[in-house]
Amino acid sequence: MNQNIIKMILNKYQEKRDRAYRDQQNRLADLYNRVPEIKNLDKKITQTGILISRAIIQNPENIESKLLEIKNSMNDLKQQRAILLTDNNIKKDYAEIHFECNECQDTGFLKSGEKCVCFKQAITTHAYEMSNIAYTLEFENFVNFDLSIFSNEVYKSEKLTPRQNIMNVISIVEDFISDFKKVNNDNLLFYGDTGLGKTYMCNCIAKELIDKGNVVLYQTSFKMLEIISDYKFSNKYTKSPDTTLQYKLIFDADLLIIDDLGTEMPNSFTVSEIFNIINSRLIAGKKTIISTNLNPTGLSEIYTARIFSRILQNFKKLNFYGEDLRRR
Repeated sequence: MNQNIIKMILNKYQEKRDRAYRDQQNRLADLYNRVPEIKNLDKKITQTGILISRAIIQNPENIESKLLEIKNSMNDLKQQRAILLTDNNIKKDYAEIHFECNECQDTGFLKSGEKCVCFKQAITTHAYEMSNIAYTLEFENFVNFDLSIFSNEVYKSEKLTPRQNIMNVISIVEDFISDFKKVNNDNLLFYGDTGLGKTYMCNCIAKELIDKGNVVLYQTSFKMLEIISDYKFSNKYTKSPDTTLQYKLIFDADLLIIDDLGTEMPNSFTVSEIFNIINSRLIAGKKTIISTNLNPTGLSEIYTARIFSRILQNFKKLNFYGEDLRRR
């Protein structure tokens, strides 16, 4: 998980805690205004708590009898307070701190040091937001994947039928997901005509990895280059925080999915930036999936030898073929 995102989530937890303490102080002020006697009792309860500490330090020999006396006094004060709350129709916990998550008290971590369930959920939720395809993933995922729409008849000169081919693709994709955390050069290149399930397969992978707590960024090549252009050519006064975060995620996300590579206008700037992205992520050990309507030969004709060699050497090339699934 990207450290900038972790920091952002932790800042939100700090905001939750600050809000909880602020709301508690407001409720306490309201309580004291409605029932002034409770303010005096709370003051006495605090002073009694201090007496316990002093007794332990000053008179350790007779500590048990002294503590019992002080605790009895404390219980009596608390009982008086509870009666006043009941008589005034006020909930017992009205003036206490109300956290959104009582398990971790809005810190994100349990006393054992483990991440709280709410923290894990916050990571997943944020990862979905960052992916740009949160809504799409509700429908396009492996649960809804339908093999029957792929033809089981020989297609042109291909050795495998489209259905056999997609089953082979799924097998490779499953290995990619299960080995995602391993240090290797497992990157994927999906190529083939439109309407053959490339984008759907990207979304299936995205959902599986996001649900495991990974940050996945999905962008079309056109939009990705637009973000880079906005980031590089806008000054610090016009540059938005979202643009900065999106730009950094292009390089830092656990998985970057570049859809429709080849649809952008190729020029020296776009070619240079695409090489920088692919090369930087390879050096950093970050995984990338590229989806394109171009075959490897088509890619080699548009992009420089440097880009093509990186893809050729470090990406598993998976061909999608058959009839347009949208017509089927």
